[in-house]
Amino acid sequence: MSDTERRSHFIDLSPFRESPAFTRMWIGSTLAGLGGQLTIVAIMLQMYHLTGSTFAVAMIAVAGLVPMVVAGIYGGMLADAFDRRAVALIAATITFGSTALLAGLTWAQLETVWWLYALSVVNSSANSIVMATRQAIVPRLLPRRLLPAASALGGITVGIMVMAGPALAGVLVALTGYAWTYTLDVVLMLSLFLGLWTLPKLRPEGETVRPGIESLRDGWRFLRRASNIRLQFILDIIAMTFGQPLALFPAIGAVLLGGGPITTGVLTASVAVGAFGSSLFSGRVGAVRHQGLGIERAILVYGASIVALGLVLGAAALGWFAPAGVDAQTPNLVLIVLACLVLAVSGASDNVSSIFRNTMVQAAVPDAIRGRLQGVFIVVVAGGPRLGALYAGTLATLTALWFPPLLGGFVIVGLVASLVRLSPRFRAYDAENPVP
Repeated sequence: MSDTERRSHFIDLSPFRESPAFTRMWIGSTLAGLGGQLTIVAIMLQMYHLTGSTFAVAMIAVAGLVPMVVAGIYGGMLADAFDRRAVALIAATITFGSTALLAGLTWAQLETVWWLYALSVVNSSANSIVMATRQAIVPRLLPRRLLPAASALGGITVGIMVMAGPALAGVLVALTGYAWTYTLDVVLMLSLFLGLWTLPKLRPEGETVRPGIESLRDGWRFLRRASNIRLQFILDIIAMTFGQPLALFPAIGAVLLGGGPITTGVLTASVAVGAFGSSLFSGRVGAVRHQGLGIERAILVYGASIVALGLVLGAAALGWFAPAGVDAQTPNLVLIVLACLVLAVSGASDNVSSIFRNTMVQAAVPDAIRGRLQGVFIVVVAGGPRLGALYAGTLATLTALWFPPLLGGFVIVGLVASLVRLSPRFRAYDAENPVP
């Protein structure tokens, strides 16, 4: 195989070579995202430690859903009206402050269930504005031909965040406690400011609309006409609502697979291993023209992998490979490995879908409205898992830990196949002629 062919299979690093500003922002976002994952997992573990309730863990995500939706949409309006660099910096400052307060309260042993809920809401809301604004900035730093490569590099970021972050969080919580884990996030988050501060001023191109009702209406009118963008939002909501078992992981590690916090971290990291691997070998993704069809196939694989996870957890509930039972010191290693494998497949397929979806939004949406659509995109990406936490936590409380992923995977496959079949325009979407 020639060098050219070999390179074509691996991730395209051209965005780094062509845009130093993009490179700095990517490094800052990656390090800050790694720290953010430490806090997310530590809060889940701390909530479970304080309450012993899977439902309470799920409610961390649910409690922040409405504030995050409002913040994402309003943040998108801000990004379409003002300097996007300034908007991202202000939101990042709020995220930094809420994490620092969480660390301080934990060091002082003043943390409570309600403090965990409140600071999680503030953190996720501000971070949704940072993410929406940052994604709206990317097409201004790179040519359209490199947007799929930039999205794949975003998959590397997610892979590093979720692969290293949860595993590290589980080890840190087990060995040092919650306060040190939150403190490390505070330190890593400083890199985010470097990546944003060094950007040039980036005001939206074209006619701007001040944040408010008219700006919201303008965005809604565009979305009503943009059937391809609208359908990809719907497909992702379906996948994340019925196929996101993250809120179950603490209980799975405690009572079903054993291993405690370390198992929780390893399961979460497995998703990221798949995302990282699919991005690492994403060199030919940029050549895919029918990105709508690519989204459909990726989500169908995702749904099938979630069904497989439900079957693995069902086997654990029946005592397979651990007839004497499990606990924090006695994990069911065979089924943990199988669970990690199917979760890696889910992470890979979700990442491929995300590359195509993000590229569609960045390429097909005009710059003057891109902030608002990126705000909706972030709400969908971050809000879907929160609905998934409610679905998984509630159903697991009423039935069993293995049932939500088993049912949810079948729901994903059925709904996605049906909706895309009814939308031939989405299947025919051509990246060479992006039509929203």
